[in-house]
Amino acid sequence: MDRQPPPTVSSLDLDRYLGTWYEMARLPMRHEPPEYSDISASYSRQPDGTLRVDNRAHNGEGELEESVGVATVADPAEPGRLQVSFLPEGLRWIPFTKGDYWILRVDEGYRTALVGSPDYAYLWLLHREPELDTATRDAFLEYARSLGYPVEKLIYTRHTGRRTA
Repeated sequence: MDRQPPPTVSSLDLDRYLGTWYEMARLPMRHEPPEYSDISASYSRQPDGTLRVDNRAHNGEGELEESVGVATVADPAEPGRLQVSFLPEGLRWIPFTKGDYWILRVDEGYRTALVGSPDYAYLWLLHREPELDTATRDAFLEYARSLGYPVEKLIYTRHTGRRTA
């Protein structure tokens, strides 16, 4: 079944998006096993205008895992459509090595965000703190469901109080 890509936010204040986000839920993916906990991503602007992405998580043994990438806005006319690469800097020029990171929804206060991929394979619910109230969570996930994301497959991220940010 061919689906249209989901809509992204029509305007995005990138400076307000910067900072730390905690993962509340995600669709399964091989580079983030289900037992990973305390997952966070921190975004900061680099001198060349790109965004540095610092991902941190505790693996199944409780050890801190980190990966650093770069995000760019692919088209200024589509500010919610970012591309992210976690390859070493010298390899980022290779075509097809960037992942789509589409901001589908962000609340007015830039406290909660829903991010997905245009092929519906990836979805993240993010929040500025390690805990999110049920009403907000449910509203964002219902929106994801309305777009066609398989929210019934979500993994809810455990936050144990160990700091990653």
